Amino acid sequence: MADAKRDYYEVLGVPREADAKAIKDAFRQLALKFHPDRNKEPGAEERFKEIAEAYAVLSDPKKRADYDAGGFEGLKGMRPEDLFGGIDFENLFGGLGFDFGGSIFDRFFGGRGPGRRGPRGVVRGDNMELLLRVPLERVLSGGEEVVSVDHPVQCPVCKGARTKPGTSPRVCASCHGSGRQIRKSHEGGVMLEQITLCPDCGGAGSFIDQPCEECHGRGLVAHSESLTVKVPVGVEEGMALRIPGHGYPSPEAGGAPGDLFVIVRTLPDARFERDGADLWRVQDLAVADAALGTELEVPTLDGMANVTVPPGTQPDMVLRLRHKGLPNFGNRGRGDLMLRMRVLVPERLSAAERKLYEQLRELGRGRNAGGGR
Repeated sequence: MADAKRDYYEVLGVPREADAKAIKDAFRQLALKFHPDRNKEPGAEERFKEIAEAYAVLSDPKKRADYDAGGFEGLKGMRPEDLFGGIDFENLFGGLGFDFGGSIFDRFFGGRGPGRRGPRGVVRGDNMELLLRVPLERVLSGGEEVVSVDHPVQCPVCKGARTKPGTSPRVCASCHGSGRQIRKSHEGGVMLEQITLCPDCGGAGSFIDQPCEECHGRGLVAHSESLTVKVPVGVEEGMALRIPGHGYPSPEAGGAPGDLFVIVRTLPDARFERDGADLWRVQDLAVADAALGTELEVPTLDGMANVTVPPGTQPDMVLRLRHKGLPNFGNRGRGDLMLRMRVLVPERLSAAERKLYEQLRELGRGRNAGGGR
């Protein structure tokens, strides 16, 4: 562990004398903010790793004592398995829509990019992303959504081997299965190696004399499936919901596929505009109602609500309807509904209306002349 790391107490934002509950609460709050299933901003995954590592140490009495006594040197030689092996992350995030799919170090500290390897050293498939647009009502209540996915999968007959079952590829005699040719030469006492693709097998290392009849030797077949996604209450804009094992297939026979990340976006709504857990609505208001005040009936996600508009309401004034917005993710109450008042000035006036407005103007001039406001 490098000395350049930030102090674990600083990472979690807790004092050195913090008890176990304070450490757990701090970790949970930060992890909910930076978990890569929820936050797709650059650097979020690295920040989550830092937070998870700090919690793994400070939540374990022995590791914490070693760290307090010797700093990072007190933990020298520990592997991710040693740090995270005893932590039940599933319990910490239960019910919030995160699927860890195994140990935390397998997923985040073992790598998630192309070419990452599974527990047996076989290259896993790439992750796949899919956009899911949901209405505000789904954000309010949570629930299940069905998504359709079209992507290749390993051939079920040959398991990605590309050969007819019961047969094997023929190893290239030129490169002995490596797919490469190495030419060595000496220049000025220095031995040089030039590595190129084998010209006979094209870098494959083998030849398929009897291709699989199902996939025609490709190792992959087209696949369409419908998957049910559990959308958590208060799902945030851009949150990624992970479905393990439904991503792209492994490039190696028998390798595990990647994961599918369903990115949730909110459908446009003519009534409201979403801002986190708050909702905004532009509410039209007649000039007379703005001046005199009135009672309005406005839509909310819970049905119609009565709103009192005070006398003297100005254009763009905002009225707040508390707890009429969306749920905060993680069961932390609800946001508000914000009504921005748009005072409508009539474009055309009847003769009677014009007369009344002229009278109002004269009254206003008289008040201003008398020093009134």
